[in-house]
Amino acid sequence: MRKLETVIEINASVEDVWNVLMDHKAYPNWNPFIKQISGSTRPGEKLSATIQNEGKKPMEFAPIVLVNETNKEFRWKGKLFVKGLFDGEHYFILEKIGASKTRFTHGEQFTGMLTGVILKMIGEDTKTGFEAMNSSLKTLVEWKVN
Repeated sequence: MRKLETVIEINASVEDVWNVLMDHKAYPNWNPFIKQISGSTRPGEKLSATIQNEGKKPMEFAPIVLVNETNKEFRWKGKLFVKGLFDGEHYFILEKIGASKTRFTHGEQFTGMLTGVILKMIGEDTKTGFEAMNSSLKTLVEWKVN
């Protein structure tokens, strides 16, 4: 298993961060990495998602929601072609670290036979995409609460 993880502190409550994070319809307006998400966010349900790193082609996938714990965690698992080749468990974790401060952890755990090869090709771009999303989320949430 390999993991990519990023962390950013956002000067807003976990509720404010959660509300923006879970407003998937607004993603095309602000999110530079996850271009769209649609579908039910209940655990066990399938989403439709499109991610795109800067300068790359968009990738569409249909992950299954694993966790949706309000104001705490949203997690899904997707796969490339068939289970076991290159699977990713994508997660967003929110932690209250002050009255109006949230630690936002955004990452993905990868498993499967092709993990090493594929991560060598896309790992740095993927981490850059996470960081770009985190930065845009921080900017938007802090702008909304001030």
